[in-house]
Amino acid sequence: MSAQQLLNYQFTACQAAPAQTMVFIHGLFGDMNNLGIIARSFSQKYHILRLDLRNHGQSFHSDEMNYDLMAQDVIQVLEHLQLHNVILVGHSMGGKTAMRVAGLRPERLAKLIVIDIAPISYQHNWHNDVFMGLFAVKQANAASRQSAKPLLAQHIKQESIQQFMLKSFDANATEKFRFNTTALYQHYADIMDWQPQPPCYLPTLFIKGGLSNYISPEYSEIILAQFPQATSFTINGAGHWVHAEKPDFVIRAIERFVQSN
Repeated sequence: MSAQQLLNYQFTACQAAPAQTMVFIHGLFGDMNNLGIIARSFSQKYHILRLDLRNHGQSFHSDEMNYDLMAQDVIQVLEHLQLHNVILVGHSMGGKTAMRVAGLRPERLAKLIVIDIAPISYQHNWHNDVFMGLFAVKQANAASRQSAKPLLAQHIKQESIQQFMLKSFDANATEKFRFNTTALYQHYADIMDWQPQPPCYLPTLFIKGGLSNYISPEYSEIILAQFPQATSFTINGAGHWVHAEKPDFVIRAIERFVQSN
């Protein structure tokens, strides 16, 4: 990757001074808008930085993708904007990226918030049907969301997931979506993987959806070994997309955490 390639980002300054910056990192197949409701709720007291990770949104496409590279991409933006003492918030794949940033450059961070993901290697292939649907849209050269939707529906049964994918539909893109489906498929094992890192002593909050199986009780020792200052909060009745299903609960959990000493 060229050193000049920088992630697409949006930085919104608030009027409060001095103010910390909160950085929001989306999950797989997403973009900077996915955590928008959460980010906006903090925009009166914090500067807000939202990012498109590589192979997502308006950021560059690359044949290389793993958490060390994605973390370095984020660090490059933090350095470019000369940001320190930031509060880093990441969901799912973005949460793993945030954890890797914390492991590599903890001195740039004040606190870490991880939404519904653990620092482990997952052995499940939870997205095979999604990829089949996405490649069906590409192969059919769909010209509109309306023509893409039934193709997705042949493989993806959940309406909410169909709609989530269609948010990134782009008839003019080679992949028919703003994310790089081919690279994500080729590096799916890397996305599900995790290489344990030395302890990071930043104050860390793990937010779990009560109906989600991404953070299980048996992961507690693994989490604390890598993040000894970690605390957790479970939001009952929410799945993996807890921030979209119950944003008010997520906002309150983050507020309590960032305001604590």
